[in-house]
Amino acid sequence: MRNVEELLSVAVYTRDRANPYLFNYALSVALLHRPDTQELDIPSFIFSFPDKYVDSKVFNRAREEATVVPEGSKTPIEIPVDYTASNLEEEHRLAYFREDIGINLHHWHWHLVYPFEAAPVVVDKNRRGELFYYMHQQIVARYNFERLCNNLKRVERYIDWHAPIKEAYFPKLDSLVASRAYPARVADQKISNLRRNVDQITVDVDDMIRWRDRIFEAIHSGFVRTDKGETIQLTEFEGIDILGNMIESSTLSPNRGFYGDIHNMGHVFLSFIHDPDARHLESFGVIGDSATAMRDPIFYRWHAYIDDIFQQFKNTLPSYEENQLNYPGVTVSDIELETPNSPKNQINTFWQQSDVDLSRGLDFQPRGSVFARFTHLQHKNFVYRITVNNSSAAAKEGTCRIFMAPKYDERNNPWNFREQKNMFIELDKFKVNLRQGTNTIMRNSTDSSVTIPFDRTFRDLDARRPQGGDALAQFNFCGCGWPQHMLIPKGAPEGYPCQLFVMISDYAGDRINQSIEGICNDADSYCGIKDKLYPDRRSMGYPFDRLPRRRVDTLQQFLTSNMRVQDISVRFENRTFRPREVGRN
Repeated sequence: MRNVEELLSVAVYTRDRANPYLFNYALSVALLHRPDTQELDIPSFIFSFPDKYVDSKVFNRAREEATVVPEGSKTPIEIPVDYTASNLEEEHRLAYFREDIGINLHHWHWHLVYPFEAAPVVVDKNRRGELFYYMHQQIVARYNFERLCNNLKRVERYIDWHAPIKEAYFPKLDSLVASRAYPARVADQKISNLRRNVDQITVDVDDMIRWRDRIFEAIHSGFVRTDKGETIQLTEFEGIDILGNMIESSTLSPNRGFYGDIHNMGHVFLSFIHDPDARHLESFGVIGDSATAMRDPIFYRWHAYIDDIFQQFKNTLPSYEENQLNYPGVTVSDIELETPNSPKNQINTFWQQSDVDLSRGLDFQPRGSVFARFTHLQHKNFVYRITVNNSSAAAKEGTCRIFMAPKYDERNNPWNFREQKNMFIELDKFKVNLRQGTNTIMRNSTDSSVTIPFDRTFRDLDARRPQGGDALAQFNFCGCGWPQHMLIPKGAPEGYPCQLFVMISDYAGDRINQSIEGICNDADSYCGIKDKLYPDRRSMGYPFDRLPRRRVDTLQQFLTSNMRVQDISVRFENRTFRPREVGRN
């Protein structure tokens, strides 16, 4: 639309004529990316469509709370921890991760910031394809970390598309908009050719196989073919971005007709696995929607496979040699992790309850607030104390990169580094100034470049909202970020052994010359920065994004003097702490 008035007119006309989820998505993308709507806010999805996150039984009680109970006597409606399955289902051990509201809101918001269909100015963001690869690679790494903490092996790739899927998932969610329940995916179903005429989808499983083979051919030949018959080299640094835009097929793909839409269509096949030809008039399952996809265990098996394609490409790249990792004159001599009232180098995790106001998303007119109380993983805040020696003749600038991985594999054996490198989850990344001699770097866990604060994940748009201009534009973008309460994996009651990795890289090779003053960059590692370049010149995931150099088989052999590893423990306490109020003043 040419101006805001036209946009408003079309929005009013479309609102009652389009699928409500489609309308919400389209309008949100427009508001987020149009230069003339930067002063308008985008409501969090949990406030617009709480049915995507909350047990359906909550809503009957919510109606009672809203219409019968006086305002001063209302109590939060507690969402059971185990409402989707019991512990007879092995995968249910990970329900606290898969069904976490903050994690699913992050995934929804990320795909809002980086849509694959829109005008070029909306889609063509700096390093978009690479960011798709890295953000999802980190999700798989974090999920595998959680699995090991729960005595489960790493997730198996969904690689055989003709085999039955052993895991089932019953979401227990009702759609308030469609007045229909999200369909279950029962055990041992197989994907089938799609003939969904009502959805204008006609795709065969063989199409997926052809797309897969062509992508692998491109990876191992080192180039892709454009729709004009030209070739584009998959270069050392730009190749991953091209590949990302092919696998999550966007308008930036060099040849969508030839390389297809493997990632997105994988979600579609799985979301219609229960009714591939619409004979039962069923709609899609939770994995077909970015707001709910991470709830289903098959999401992680599918993305483990997608990540394996990216790793195939990464394995074709030259390994980092010592001079590409080292920072002459800089030595990380000590790492300590301090948690209040806990032993040194221990992180404490526990359950916490929090309240979120659902009143704005209910399909009736509430009388005041209606709070739901949910239980989620949380950890005590902690501080990194990093000692760095600068033995050079001048001050230096560096980037401090902090990662963590399990110390042992699922067999309780030390890792081979080729496998462990893909298990490292990024915890933080920030610039440091190093004077000559000894430097002590102190960094709070709440300052992580990966996460957004708890209150921003569940923010109340009616409180503390900027009045307009660029501040509000940033406010809208800043809903993208991994939730702070899920920064650290669950651990174990006896303490789960982990390895904390710290590296100080040479800022001369990291620097991006741009001003980001006053711009939201809390979670730039996973979300980038609005309308700016990705704030790190290195490949995402550096230094763990490539195969190790020759004669490096362990993490210790990989280290250079500007790196250090510290053994730490994540101790889980099976206690639930009092509610944290979200959205209440």
